[in-house]
Amino acid sequence: MTKFLLFTAFATISVRAAEQPVPARIQYNRDVQPILSDNCFYCHGNDPKHREADLRLDIRDEAVKAEAFIPGKAAKSELVSRILTADEDDLMPPPDSHKKLTQRQKEILKKWIDQGAPYQLHWSYEKPVKAAIPAGKNGVDVLVQQRLAEIGLKPSPQADARTLIRRLYLDLIGLPPTPEEVASFEKGPSPAAYAKVVESLLKNPHYGERMAIGWLDVVRFADTIGYHSDNPHNVWPYRDYVIQSFNSNKRFDRFTLEQVAGDLMPDADQETRVGSAFNRLLLTTEEGGAQAKDYEQRMLTDRVRAVGNAWLGQTTGCCQCHDHKFDPWTQRDFYSLGAFFADIKEPILGRREPGMLVLDAQAQKRQADIAQRLAALQAEFAKPRPDLAPAQAAWEKQALEAVNASGMWQPLKQITAAAAKKNIALKADKEGVVRGTIDAKRNERKQNDGTETYTLNTKLPPGTTGIRIEALKEKLPGIGLASNGNFVLSEVALTTGAKNKQSKLALAHASATFEQKTFPASAAIDGIADQKNNGWGVLGATGADQSLYLELSEPLTEASTAVTLILTFGWGDNHEIANLRLSTTSAPKPIRAPGASLPAAEIAGILKTAPDKRTAEQKQKLAAAYKQISPELSELRTKIATVEKEKADFESSAPKCIVSISDTNKRTVRILPRGNWMDESGEVVKASLPGYLPKPKIEGRDLTRLDLAQWLVSKDNPLTARTVMNRLWKQLFGTGLSKVLDDLGAQGEPPVNPALLDWLACEFMDSGWDMQHMIRLIVESATYQQVSTSSKELTAADPYNRECARQSPFRLDAELVRDNALTISGLLVPKIGGPSVKPYQPAKYWENLNFPTREWQNDSGEGLYRRGIYTWWQRSFTHPSLLAFDAPSREECVAERNRSNIPQQALVLLNDPTYVEAARVFATRILTECNGDASQRITWAFQQALQRNPSADELKTLSALFAQQFADYQKEPAAATELLKTGAAPVPPNLNSSELAAWIHVARVLLNLHETITRS
Repeated sequence: MTKFLLFTAFATISVRAAEQPVPARIQYNRDVQPILSDNCFYCHGNDPKHREADLRLDIRDEAVKAEAFIPGKAAKSELVSRILTADEDDLMPPPDSHKKLTQRQKEILKKWIDQGAPYQLHWSYEKPVKAAIPAGKNGVDVLVQQRLAEIGLKPSPQADARTLIRRLYLDLIGLPPTPEEVASFEKGPSPAAYAKVVESLLKNPHYGERMAIGWLDVVRFADTIGYHSDNPHNVWPYRDYVIQSFNSNKRFDRFTLEQVAGDLMPDADQETRVGSAFNRLLLTTEEGGAQAKDYEQRMLTDRVRAVGNAWLGQTTGCCQCHDHKFDPWTQRDFYSLGAFFADIKEPILGRREPGMLVLDAQAQKRQADIAQRLAALQAEFAKPRPDLAPAQAAWEKQALEAVNASGMWQPLKQITAAAAKKNIALKADKEGVVRGTIDAKRNERKQNDGTETYTLNTKLPPGTTGIRIEALKEKLPGIGLASNGNFVLSEVALTTGAKNKQSKLALAHASATFEQKTFPASAAIDGIADQKNNGWGVLGATGADQSLYLELSEPLTEASTAVTLILTFGWGDNHEIANLRLSTTSAPKPIRAPGASLPAAEIAGILKTAPDKRTAEQKQKLAAAYKQISPELSELRTKIATVEKEKADFESSAPKCIVSISDTNKRTVRILPRGNWMDESGEVVKASLPGYLPKPKIEGRDLTRLDLAQWLVSKDNPLTARTVMNRLWKQLFGTGLSKVLDDLGAQGEPPVNPALLDWLACEFMDSGWDMQHMIRLIVESATYQQVSTSSKELTAADPYNRECARQSPFRLDAELVRDNALTISGLLVPKIGGPSVKPYQPAKYWENLNFPTREWQNDSGEGLYRRGIYTWWQRSFTHPSLLAFDAPSREECVAERNRSNIPQQALVLLNDPTYVEAARVFATRILTECNGDASQRITWAFQQALQRNPSADELKTLSALFAQQFADYQKEPAAATELLKTGAAPVPPNLNSSELAAWIHVARVLLNLHETITRS
């Protein structure tokens, strides 16, 4: 056995050490450029600031001019002598670079120079060429088999029917098929039946969810802003947009236009604007001490990297500080590309805006209905009311009396104000006006229960007999913070004295300028503060200032009395006073509210003008002011306020999404020396396309994001189609044709089959950027349908299956691992779209989240069992179960996830509450849906999880496991009871706890199998 292991080890070493022979005809892109890029371009490439000896090897004319080599004469070329010398001072690459050429690489360079040292434009910058494919043949198969023939390999046979249908389901919808679907396909796995399955999956609404996972990685979609406090922002409708786009097979060119410039399109609508949220998915900050210029620069560079990653397959981020060292990208290209986004209207620092309402058809219908009813009521209110003239004349007299009497009231200017719950932010100005605003952050985090208590501290002058609390309208729609402009003051309490020796200041009477029906002023001093339907309200007169007049039981006799007013607002829905002012009087009792509320200063001035001296405009203003408080219109005003509240509540609860809005006042973009945001000496640049790539000639106007989007999906752009098809190939085969998905530049990898990648790119564009057409072509190819098992010879020749002489098995993505467990158990809620959800997460996982501190609150009901794509994505604390299976934080764009295989993953599958609960519910199904003995139930469970029967060894092993666990739990029924407590799903009361617990262990094994979480 030891000898065998040693032999295997040496055989492996020999396979790895063997180098392919030097090709007879050297190709620059395939053979030479990777050597120069990896070993030479860093010092002799595109970046002039890092170039040594003023020598460029990335441009042929420059290299020949510098006599780096003599075409056709390798033996006389300096480059060859430098790579062959034994003198470390002359050797290239120099020893301190820690790079060393292999003998094969040296022979390639020598042979290339002898053949004339021809250069090629880098492969990904050449326009793709579409290979000719015989009629009736699948281009994928033709080009893969041609390549295999060149290197002496043969395709593998077709996989069995069960493997094929499982592969299709996992690749196209990310969920396993049912045993019935597999059995049906196995009965007649013909090409027609296979194609039928493909079509059904492309039409399945879960297809969009599966395809969206990769795109959301690429555009770094997350529910939070990333930096500092990592607070939420409203973006989940963008995820729905992506899912719907894939489900509707939206053409990729249109998909691109909508995301980069959906707000600028001629036919812009809600859908395209939601698509434009792509531009708002970057990391932002709410940190108070942050520097605006710093974050303006971060946002620009973030967007340039995103475009480079998602569409171009270019490492654009390298050019933030200098010209790219390996690719033709320059700093000018970088900042000019960033300038396309300088028009986006957004705060550089601070909280993101709530965003645009995103309404479905039903909600749009309701919105229109509310708007129609409100417009009708407002039109009714706006009608001339000559019949109100007598009542208005009486009001004018009362209002003038109130104005004249106001001289007896003195405003209190020295006031401090605080809100007990912090739901309302209170601020008192120098004139004594206390203004309140709803705390938006607490509101969004659902920390605001809609109630509040104001504490106002001031001093009352001697002889005070009454206090007036004025609710001021100012510029607000109403005088209350509720969505209908109303407030309900539940209770007013006055105390005097120091904190430890406070005494109550008794009130004798309360009256008001207006009282809402069933909410009289007297209810504000009845000592009842904890009942919702109690207090002083003003619905029906919220369009004008209203005042509460409080009469003290006894006049104050002290020289100056410190007093605390406690105003309780217990109704809810933020029925608090928006702006208030306190005044006092020493007038003799009784202290009563006047017959009319004190009018605004402008109206008071008009009232003081003799009626025959008033202008038409003044008369109109008086009439408008009276309509706001007229008893005759009270019912109509209440109806308007009610519909306004309905409108505000509707808009508050409606989905919202931050989107792109173009601002004509664009930010200035300049080239930043060394990427230093504090150095503004660089040249100002405008939006322009990369100088080294084909582009349209646009003159006479500045370029816009729409121009950028159109260029990205232009057939003249050689990068986009290649980049997208390379990612698709990776999704369906495990590795891209060019392995480095986000770098098709010099530091990436040339495609193993360039003709195939070019053909896919051309076919993609020729099809009208039809993604489903490309998926159909690939999955219906014989190449895709091969077995994923390998022979020793094939593994030795192509250990990583780059040539696709077989299929590749690989572990499912993090979200799909969970989705499969939920599906097998029967827990999965298949609902498509909607807000992010919060499944089980360890307690205190968020304990280091600050500003504010937060604690994860598990959802209840269906929110626990939605697909993983809908899990709340907290950038700084990504869900640990997703992280365990290599989900990215999405702080940066990610074209390819790592795919690790570590013990931690087994621990997650065995112990995470999601998987334990899934095993429990799966075990319940085993007991309730399969009547039979243990062997029959194990066989049934295998069919549910893997759509096959267990082998004899598997059946024996699991039977023994069940018997042992059942015996143990019969001895310790308390342990069984404890196990059954995991998860929120109910446990059927009629099942034997010990037996169910034993079956849970069988289910856990099945959910933990490599085969279960592997797409074969």
